[in-house]
Amino acid sequence: MTSSKGEIDAITLSILWNSLLSIADEMGTALRRTAFSEAVREGDDFSTGIFDGRGRLIAQGNFTPGHLGAMPYVIENVLNYHAPESLRPGDSILLNDSFLGGGHFPDFFLTTPIFREDRIVGYAVTTAHQVDIGGAAPGSQRVQGIYEAYQEGLRILPVKVVRGGSFDDDLLRMILANVRVPTKVRGDLMAQLNANHVCGERFNRMFDTYGAETMAHTIDALLERSEAETRAIISKLPAGRYEFEDAFDDSGPGTDPIKVKVAVTVGAGEVEIDFTGSGPTVQAALNSYINYTRAYGVFATRCLTQANLPNNEGSFRPIKVKAEEGSFFNPRFPAASGGRAAVQIRIFDAVNGAFAKCIPHRAMGAFSHWSNPNIGGIDPRTGKPFIMYDMLLGGYGGRATKDGVEAMAPVMNCSNIPVEVTEHNNPVRIERFELIPDSGGAGKYRGGCGVRKDVRLLADEAMLTLLGDRHKFAPYGVFGGGAAAVGQSLVYSGNEAKELGSKEVATLKRDDVVSLRTSGAGGYGLPADRDPKQIAEDIADGYVTREGVRRMYGREA
Repeated sequence: MTSSKGEIDAITLSILWNSLLSIADEMGTALRRTAFSEAVREGDDFSTGIFDGRGRLIAQGNFTPGHLGAMPYVIENVLNYHAPESLRPGDSILLNDSFLGGGHFPDFFLTTPIFREDRIVGYAVTTAHQVDIGGAAPGSQRVQGIYEAYQEGLRILPVKVVRGGSFDDDLLRMILANVRVPTKVRGDLMAQLNANHVCGERFNRMFDTYGAETMAHTIDALLERSEAETRAIISKLPAGRYEFEDAFDDSGPGTDPIKVKVAVTVGAGEVEIDFTGSGPTVQAALNSYINYTRAYGVFATRCLTQANLPNNEGSFRPIKVKAEEGSFFNPRFPAASGGRAAVQIRIFDAVNGAFAKCIPHRAMGAFSHWSNPNIGGIDPRTGKPFIMYDMLLGGYGGRATKDGVEAMAPVMNCSNIPVEVTEHNNPVRIERFELIPDSGGAGKYRGGCGVRKDVRLLADEAMLTLLGDRHKFAPYGVFGGGAAAVGQSLVYSGNEAKELGSKEVATLKRDDVVSLRTSGAGGYGLPADRDPKQIAEDIADGYVTREGVRRMYGREA
């Protein structure tokens, strides 16, 4: 346990660390099983975290990095509004503000202080992506035609929505009056509170078992050791400055590409991720507030350097992320940001491209860019509003020893929502859901394929908002690997087909079919070095066609 010098033995440290992880995971299980929306219950678009009484991050569940990386700043902002001494047992504070939180209004952060008698010993935090928070379009993620945050829905600064363990009826009524699907929003909020209660009970049980002194020394040791190990790993990397540039398609139809520029500086046990030189704030709901930019910059660095270390404040300390104020990656409020989820993969891809020059054995071809469409209208079966929230998750880039995988969450640990769930909850029919042959970049190790999903509308009318990218700028390959095929979005009305941009808004009529096709992922290494047996297997599995082999590999299959 604890020595007279306050030192923690290795066995106790391991037991307590794994106990904290178990609590964070149990919070996730409780949230998922009691949630109402498909986004949370099926898509896993949520996160969990545990903080100590000083507001330091000590453990997180294995969920969405954009949420997880923003949580330390959420706690800081919550406590700036609500001093610890003002909080009472049973209180919970809700925050969704883009600047103070996770970068867009749909992400609800619920913070619950954990009391032991009259003293706060920790904070339970859950984040859930609400499928609607009002604003100009169903799903609250419209990019096109949105110029400021005030158009994006209900903005909530840190407010005490739960007192004595129960939601404030007036505040809850106000929130639900501003959303299109109040039953789902209410259900997911209740699920968040339930998960936080689970954390409080389990965390207090650890204090009962090990005592306050051992818990305090253990938390200090975990943070100190995590920081030291992170610095040690970084110190082994080749020191230097590594740069990379890319571009987003645009910020909506008729707009210019958005420059992405990053410089990664490695040295003295620290990494600095600098987005200086990237594009300015755009007049569309795509900007990435600094908390979100920071979250994915840190996440990418940890994945590429030392993914197995604990997710806590200590591991984060050696990694700095910055961007010019007023830029795309650090806008000033009230810049619009509802569609900022489209940015997450590109932050990772940019950092990955820079690190490829430093640690090539850890780098990979660029991800297939995901698609996050929302279709909303009135369900003719019920006469009530519906919102089809969906995620099309494509392939991973080729790696130093392996091909990229197919149809997996790229950088947010979410899941494809089952077809049956989508059809049951919305007036739509999924007519195709398949991999796209020849879409992955060629290489010694092939990039993963893109994904196609065709959705037929079974309501009289609905609004479609698209949230994607890589329709113009292909996912890059590395070390001679080929770029992947670009994505595409089409609407079929009868015999007519209309191509849409990656961030467009469209009105759908009954029997219109939306065909969503993500890009593939980039290859790794020279295509000429690919084993012929692997090519034959790709043909047999339907990943490439014989014509694709001739075109991408210059061979006859």
